[in-house]
Amino acid sequence: MKVLVTGGSGFLGREICRQLVARAITTCSLSRRPSPALARLGVHQYRGDIADPTAVSRAVTGCDAVVHSAALAGVSGPLRPYRITNVDGTRNVIAQCRAHKVRTLIHTSTASVVFRPGGLEGVDEHLPYPDRHLAAYPWTKAQAEALVLAANSPALATVSLRPHIIWGPGDPHFVPALVRATRGGRLLMPGDGTNLIDTTHLRTAAHAHLLALDRLHRCPSIGGRVYFIAQDDPRPLREITSHFLRAARVRARWHTLPPRLSYATAAASEVALSLARAARTHALSRFLVAELLHPHWFCLEAARRDLTFEPPISFDAGVRELTRTAD
Repeated sequence: MKVLVTGGSGFLGREICRQLVARAITTCSLSRRPSPALARLGVHQYRGDIADPTAVSRAVTGCDAVVHSAALAGVSGPLRPYRITNVDGTRNVIAQCRAHKVRTLIHTSTASVVFRPGGLEGVDEHLPYPDRHLAAYPWTKAQAEALVLAANSPALATVSLRPHIIWGPGDPHFVPALVRATRGGRLLMPGDGTNLIDTTHLRTAAHAHLLALDRLHRCPSIGGRVYFIAQDDPRPLREITSHFLRAARVRARWHTLPPRLSYATAAASEVALSLARAARTHALSRFLVAELLHPHWFCLEAARRDLTFEPPISFDAGVRELTRTAD
């Protein structure tokens, strides 16, 4: 088998490549910039953007399967950049898979595609998309996921995975954002942090992609389906942040901000960024405030049943690993 990983130089893509190579699977990557880590693994790297049909065609040629993990992620920012990468890019990947007779497409979605005010508690894959998404990122990822599921056919089997808050050694998103949120030894957060949140260790997320790849080859009947992926260990946000900050060697005490003030500040930030035409993807937003205030955890029975999924590493073991790598 030969597998292409789009976004292979990214946080999740690199781990997917590592696990594929460990199984002696011929692996190549399509990314906008080269990765020394992938070079050391022996991964053949194609440079290009997934919105460029020529670049995707060149990378897909000769592949049996594609793991499409490339995306623009964020909690803020204008719609257009997200649409180009997440929607147009996914449409392009599907088209090139069909053109080159690729048999299998695994898509990295996000649990945020179904997030809504009030949160999510033990929901499964039957939950529909909300009538309105709170930011461009979840809206465009929902559009991309819908394209992938609709593309499922006897010629191209597709599955979409929804990992949630991926973290682990080298995390460029979640833990750094927590560190930036600390001020004078205080972690400024909306709410009291008692809302339960499930997360996904990096190895767990990549492992699920390889399981989906295996199962889809052996059992095409699961094609066209979507699966939540997480540690199956929801914990209070306050506890999670405490573990992650301690692993990063940052001492900070939780400081509660009133929810109304948090939403008002986020709305003002969104207006200011829009007027300045700033394309910041990780600025304060109402979507971020809602995710910090409300629960989000999921039923993983479908992934267990169809993919034989179990997290290969526990939350606590992952935190210990995170602490060791920070030493």
